[in-house]
Amino acid sequence: MEKTEGKKQTEKSEKEEKKLARAVSVSTRGRVFQGIVTKKFPKRVAIEFERTIHIPKFERYLKKTTRIHARLPDEMAHNIHIGDLIKVQECRPLSKIIHFIAIEKIKSGEEGK
Repeated sequence: MEKTEGKKQTEKSEKEEKKLARAVSVSTRGRVFQGIVTKKFPKRVAIEFERTIHIPKFERYLKKTTRIHARLPDEMAHNIHIGDLIKVQECRPLSKIIHFIAIEKIKSGEEGK
């Protein structure tokens, strides 16, 4: 009984992923990033994440904040809010600044903010 339930759940999740991919109709490729949503626009979000850069001259590391704009599919728009941690993946250029698409919500933002 448990095996069939697990199989049904995986089939259901695969169908949902395919449905989302068809609705978005944008093929993804390349790099995947995780970041916190800082701004939300219609059909677009801005995310920020920190990365460390090595400076050889001083033998030190520098923290840099990167901001990326990503397409927000209609199916995910009601589910994602400012402060949420999401995963974005590279795709073809959709506009002047949008080169990524949101693929998954990892966790919700803090309610206290």
